[in-house]
Amino acid sequence: MNMTGTVATNKKIDLTNVKRAPIIISLLIGTFVAILNETLLSNALPDLMQAFDITPSTVQWLSTAYMLVVGVLVPITAVLQQWFTTNQLFLTAMITFLAGTLLAALAPSFGILLAGRIVQALGTGLLLPITMNTILIIFPPEKRGGAMGLMGLVMMFAPALGPTLSGVIIDSLNWRWLFYMVIPFAVVSIIVGAKYLTNVMEIKKPKIDILSIILSTLGFGGIVYSFSKSGDLGWADPEVYWTLIIGLVSLIWFIFRQLRITNPILDLRTFKYPVFSLMVVLTVIVMMTMFLQGVVLVTAFKSGLIMLPGSVLNGLFAPVSGKLFDKFGPRVVIIPGVILIAVAMWLFTGIDASVKTGQIIAIHCLLLIAIALVMMPTQTHGLNQLSIDLYPHGTAIFSTLQQVAGSIGMALFISRMSAGQSDYLEKSTNPNNPMEISAAALAGFEAAFTLGLIFAIIAIVISLFIKRSKPRRIAEQQK
Repeated sequence: MNMTGTVATNKKIDLTNVKRAPIIISLLIGTFVAILNETLLSNALPDLMQAFDITPSTVQWLSTAYMLVVGVLVPITAVLQQWFTTNQLFLTAMITFLAGTLLAALAPSFGILLAGRIVQALGTGLLLPITMNTILIIFPPEKRGGAMGLMGLVMMFAPALGPTLSGVIIDSLNWRWLFYMVIPFAVVSIIVGAKYLTNVMEIKKPKIDILSIILSTLGFGGIVYSFSKSGDLGWADPEVYWTLIIGLVSLIWFIFRQLRITNPILDLRTFKYPVFSLMVVLTVIVMMTMFLQGVVLVTAFKSGLIMLPGSVLNGLFAPVSGKLFDKFGPRVVIIPGVILIAVAMWLFTGIDASVKTGQIIAIHCLLLIAIALVMMPTQTHGLNQLSIDLYPHGTAIFSTLQQVAGSIGMALFISRMSAGQSDYLEKSTNPNNPMEISAAALAGFEAAFTLGLIFAIIAIVISLFIKRSKPRRIAEQQK
């Protein structure tokens, strides 16, 4: 089940005349609008239910399908980057995203709107690893932290801005403007990218194993879908546990196949680099913690505005953390970051009924600043250890596991919060009392953040094993 391609000559990539500024502008604008769309519809769902006369479970497919398609497509980008030039892939991703945006904006029915969202997600799934891989290659090791920090700003600020921006637009205009407003930014990204973005990877055209793509789709798709639906349906629902079983079996088969075939679509040799493996584990844990704070705060306090100040600070601190990484190395940035994550989790576990909104915002700001110190420096340090031929695979692994970790973290913490609430009400003498119901919500809140504190302590232990190591330079690898 292999597709055979023509193997290109081992031609060196010339980076001497690359214009980094317009390239990074094009990449970051495209990535910003793509990630923004993950949360942009959150406040528009009631309007969409009314406009198309659909149920809450139906309208949720606009978010579920988007996340699912991105999770399925990202692993495949590693092999696509060896078949097509960087310019071709980027323009394909952005034009696809733009086409999906136009389709959604003009949608006469819910089916067309959902189709537009899926097309948008196809572009997003292609775009994220391409952007990260391009930044890795066009910037020398001593400047990668700052560049990846800008990527972190986009990745954190865009989804945080989505709910607030959608609320403002829905109040003053209608839901179609959520898509209209994205179009000019996508067009600018395409024009600048078409002019300045050159190829940064060798075109080798390896054989493509179709069975691996099928297993990857079933594996990652099944896991992301089952965990994302478990919060609504529960683990006892056949739709949840059967998709999880299919996903796990397919993923195990996929892993064994990648280790055996000559041209894996996701090269797991990256895990032979201990630093890379360590950083992957740390990223997964921190990513789960990020989804904890989002899910629990929104569920408990019903306000995206509570999360906005912290998310803005996170975006502002992401480039700063990158610069600190470039200057002082990973330990000086990452270890204090995970310690602050643990402190924030501990502070959240002590919240009671007398808590003020300002206290919640302050602790959340501390948590998001801490995450900014950890996320992009961790990924940059891990990817710096790889050889250039493994960059596409490394970026695809990080991007894929972030999607999977997010789904797992969301499910775990919703489950733990619900269990904490149920345990409290079972012991209550008057479970129907509004005061007791409120206290049960706080008990669930504390239970979820206690689990987050455990994860943070594990992250601290892992971070202590981080060592400063010399990154591989592209020019040296091409000699």
